[in-house]
Amino acid sequence: MSVAEPRRIVLFRHAKADWPQVSDHERPLAERGRMDAAVAGRKLADTGITFDLALCSTAVRTRETWKLAVHELAHRPKTIYEERVYEASPGELIAVLNEIPDDAQSVILIGHNPGLHGLAEILAGGSEGDARDRMSRRGFPAAGFALLTFDGIWKSLEPGAATLADYWAPSE
Repeated sequence: MSVAEPRRIVLFRHAKADWPQVSDHERPLAERGRMDAAVAGRKLADTGITFDLALCSTAVRTRETWKLAVHELAHRPKTIYEERVYEASPGELIAVLNEIPDDAQSVILIGHNPGLHGLAEILAGGSEGDARDRMSRRGFPAAGFALLTFDGIWKSLEPGAATLADYWAPSE
C-alpha cells in the first residue's frame, strides 16, 4: 500500500428500521430494510472495492444492515463495532476516522443520519460527475452510501479534504 494511492471511505447509512416498543438503540430493520440492505451490498460489491476495515455502530439496525450487506461482498473485512458511531456528529465521526491505522486503504463506516450526511457534505471539497447533485436531491436515505476519496494518512482527514466520487441510494 502506498500513501500516494488515494484512500477510500464509504459512508453507509443503515437500512430502513422498524419502530417496535424498544429503545432507539435496539430498533431492528423493517422487512423493506432487510431487502434494501442486501441490494446495497450488491451495489457495494459492484464498486470493486476490497474493504480493509468496517466500522459499524453498535445499534441493532446498523449491525443487521452490515450483516446482510457484507454477505454480498467477495471479501469480508475486519469489522469493529464502535459505540462512538451511534448518534455521532460529523466532528465525532472525523475523530473516529482519524484513529484508523494507516495500513487500511479502504474503509466502510456503517452509521446513522444526520451524522453521515453531514460528514459527506463536510468532507467533500469536490465531487466527480453528478454525485453531489444526486446527493443534494436525494439526501442520505436509508441504505444509501457515499464513496469519498482522499490523499494522505487517516490523521489528515479533515473538512474539505476528500472528493465525493460516487453516491447511491435505493431509488437510484
